[in-house]
Amino acid sequence: MRYNSLLYFTQYLLAISFNTMESGALAISPAEYSATVSDSTTQKPPAVTAATADPVCTWDGTQVFDDTTWTPVASYAYNNYTGPVVGPNLIDQDIMLMVNGMTVEEKVGQMTQIQVGQIIDCNGKLNTTAVEYWIDTMKVGSFLETPANHGGKYNWYSAKRFAEITDAVQAIALRRGSRIPVIWGLDSVRGANYIKGGTIFPAGIATAATFNPQHAYDAGRIAAKDTRAAGVHWAFAPIMDLSVNKLWSRVYENFGEDPFLSSLMAKSSIGGHQGDYKRDRSRVAACLKHFIGYGYPFDGSDRANRHIATHELLEYYVPPFKAAIDAGSATAMESYGAVNSESVVLSKYYLQTLLREQLKFKGMLVTDWAEINTQATMYHTAKDVKQATQTALQRTSIDMSMVADDESFIKVTVELVKSGAVSERRLDESVARILQLKKDLGLFESPYADPQLASTVGSAQDIEAARNTVRESITLLKNTNGVLPLKLSERVLFLGPTLNSTRYMSGGWNVHWQGPSDKEGDAVYQGFGDTVLQGIKAVTGAAPQYLPGIDIGGTGTIDVDAIMSAAQSADKIVIGLGENTYAEEQGNIDSLALPWQQLNLVYTVAAATKKPVVVVLIEGRPRGLANVPKIADAIVNAYLPGAYGGLPIAEVLYGKVNPSGRLPITYPATEAQASSTIWQASYSAYNPQWEFGYGLGYSNVTYSNVTLSSSSLTVGSPITASVTITNKGPYPQKESVLLFTRQQYRLGYAPEHYRLRDFTKVDLAVGETKTVVLNLKAEDLAFWDRDLLRRIEPAPVNVVINPHVHKGLVAVVQLDADPDHVLERAPWS
Repeated sequence: MRYNSLLYFTQYLLAISFNTMESGALAISPAEYSATVSDSTTQKPPAVTAATADPVCTWDGTQVFDDTTWTPVASYAYNNYTGPVVGPNLIDQDIMLMVNGMTVEEKVGQMTQIQVGQIIDCNGKLNTTAVEYWIDTMKVGSFLETPANHGGKYNWYSAKRFAEITDAVQAIALRRGSRIPVIWGLDSVRGANYIKGGTIFPAGIATAATFNPQHAYDAGRIAAKDTRAAGVHWAFAPIMDLSVNKLWSRVYENFGEDPFLSSLMAKSSIGGHQGDYKRDRSRVAACLKHFIGYGYPFDGSDRANRHIATHELLEYYVPPFKAAIDAGSATAMESYGAVNSESVVLSKYYLQTLLREQLKFKGMLVTDWAEINTQATMYHTAKDVKQATQTALQRTSIDMSMVADDESFIKVTVELVKSGAVSERRLDESVARILQLKKDLGLFESPYADPQLASTVGSAQDIEAARNTVRESITLLKNTNGVLPLKLSERVLFLGPTLNSTRYMSGGWNVHWQGPSDKEGDAVYQGFGDTVLQGIKAVTGAAPQYLPGIDIGGTGTIDVDAIMSAAQSADKIVIGLGENTYAEEQGNIDSLALPWQQLNLVYTVAAATKKPVVVVLIEGRPRGLANVPKIADAIVNAYLPGAYGGLPIAEVLYGKVNPSGRLPITYPATEAQASSTIWQASYSAYNPQWEFGYGLGYSNVTYSNVTLSSSSLTVGSPITASVTITNKGPYPQKESVLLFTRQQYRLGYAPEHYRLRDFTKVDLAVGETKTVVLNLKAEDLAFWDRDLLRRIEPAPVNVVINPHVHKGLVAVVQLDADPDHVLERAPWS
C-alpha cells in the first residue's frame, strides 16, 4: 500500500482503531480496504491466477534450469549512506493503533513464519489455494526460503521468477486475511546466493581474511539489492558466531575466531545490508545470528551443547552481536541448541536479560528453523509443543516463530491466550515490533518487487566487487625460495579436483543451503561463475595443462603414469585440494583431515617428479594436512572464494595480484588443537600449523620503530602505537598491520595468549615507507569476571605488532587502574 501521506495513513488507522477498540477486530471490509489501496498505491498488484482445487500432479520432481535471460547492466548508481545509524526505535503510534484493532488470531498469525514449500504444489508451482489458506485462515504474516529448496520447479530462481511468486503472495495478502503485507525472509548470506545470477561473494571466513571491513559492507549492500529485486525484504545475515571448534560444519559462514575482527566485520555488514533502510528501498532488514555461543559445539557437531562460562560468553562471544546491535540491526535470530545445557530458545537470561536489557536490542527477534517445536521432539527440554511454546512466550522476548512446516504455533498460542496462560499484551509487544519492521521497510507503501532492480543482478560492477574481496582474502601460507609467483614463461601442470569446479569454490549458501549436488554440478550456474582453470586461461592466454588426479572424495586411485607423463615437460606443479560441498558430505566430520587420497596426491607427485609443488587450498574450515606443509614448496589458502574466485586465484598464482590475506582463525596442526584460539590462556601452549593473523606476501616488508605515545594506559586516556613499515619490493603490497596486547599477568585470571585490539590495511608502493598509527584504550583490556563485573587489573602490558609474521615488535605500557573500579555490571537473569 502507499498512502498519499503519513497523515492520511495515521488518520486511516485511527479510524480503524477507535471504531473497533472494543471488539478488537478490524472494522473495515475487504472492498473498502481494496478501494483505499487502489486509490493511493504507486505499485499495482500483479495478475494472480485464481485459486483452484489441488492440481493434477504431472511433474516427476526433477528440477530444471530457470530459462529466464537478461543482460545485466554493466554498472549502476546507489546510495552510499554515511549518515547516523538507522535502526529500530520506539513503536510508532499508528502501529500501536493497528495492533489494538487486531484479533488474537491475527496477532498470532503475524508472529508466524512458514516456509515456501507449504505453498508450492506437486507440479512445482505456486499453489494459490494453499496461499489463501495460510493467509486467510491462519492469518500468517511471513514466509521464508526459496522454492528451489522446497519442491519448486527450478533449481535456482531468477529475480524475475522469484518476484512472480512473492508478488502473487503479496497480492493475496493485501486482499485476504488481515490484509497486511507479508514479510519474506531469505538466507542471503554471501550475496543473494539463492537468486539466479546474484553475485556469490566469498564466504564470511574469507571476507574476514581481508582484514578490510569495506568488503563486508560491499557484500551486504549487493546482497540487499539483489534480494530486494526478488520481492524479499529481509536477509538472514550476517552470521557472526565465533568459529572456535574448527570441526564445526559452519566455520566458513562466520568472520573467524576473534571478537574484535568479527565485531568490525559485523558492523560493516549490517551497514551494507541496511544502509538507510527506512528510506532506501534497495536495502533490506539485516539479521544478526545466531545468538548466542553457537560456534563452540563441544564435539564439533552442529547443534551440540556448548560449555561456555557466562563471563567468557560476555568476554568473547557477545562483542560481535553488541557491535551489530549498535550498528542498528533491525532483527536478530536466536541459535539452535543449548549453552551449558540451557536451551537458548527458552532462556530468559539469553533472550531477555542479556539481549534486551544488557545489550539494548530493540528490533524483532525470530527463532531459527522449528526451534520451539524441537524442544519437545529433539532436545527433550519440554514435555510437548504446548509447554515449549508457553515457556518461550513467557520467559523470552521472541517475536516470531519460524515454525516452518505446520500450524502448531498458531493453534497452541491462540489456545494459550484465550485460556489466560499467556497474556494478550505479550502478543502486542511482539506484533508491534513486527508491524513496525514492515512499516520501516516500506511494505505499506511498496509491497511488490521493483523490476528495475532485476536488471542490476549479476552486474559487472558487482562481480568485480566480489573478485576484489577474493584478491584481498587469499592467504599465502608458505613460499619456499620464491616458487610463487609463477612466470608466464614457465610450463605448469595443474592437478586436483578443486581447480575445475565452481561449486567447490563456493561451498554452502550457494544456490542451495549446502551448495549444488553432484547431479547439478557446475551446470546449475548457467555461466554465472568461473573456475581456477578458466582464470588461468584468462591470465596466461592459453588453456592450462590439467589432470584431475583424484576426485574430491578421495576415492579411486591416482594414475601415476599419466601424471608422470604430463609432468615430464612441466617446470612446476600446482595441486588444488579441498572440500566437497556439504550437500554431499552433510557437513559434520569426525576428523579435520582431508581425504587421504587427496593428501597422497601431493606426496606421490612430489616424490615422483621432484618438481616444485604448489598447493592451493579451497576449503570452508582448516582441514588437516598431515605432512603436506613440509612437502609442498608453496601453500595458498583461498578459503571458499565464491563463484567468481577462479580469476583472482589465477592472478595471485601468476603475480598479477600480490596476496595480502591473513588467517582470521587458528589453523590447527593436530586434531587436539581443533579448538585452539589466539585468545586462549597464555599458559597453554599455542603451537598451531599457522597462527591467527598469519599471512605472507610476495614483497619484503620490514617493520621498525614501534613507539607508544605514553608509557602508561589509564581509563579515559587512549594512547597510540606507531610503527614504521617499508616495502622493499619487488611488488606493490597491501599490508595488514595488526596490534595485539598480552598482559604480563592478571590477578586471579589467566591473561590471553594475545588479544587483537586494532588493525588497519595500507597500500605500499615499491620502496615506499609509511608510519602507521594504531589506537589502544585501557577499556580494551577490561575483562568480565565470574561475578559478571567488567573491570581492569593493573599490570604491565606487551603491545605487539604482527607477532606471527614479523616476529613481533614489542613495546611495554603500564596499565594503571583501580581494580575495584567496575566499568560495567551484567544483570543476572
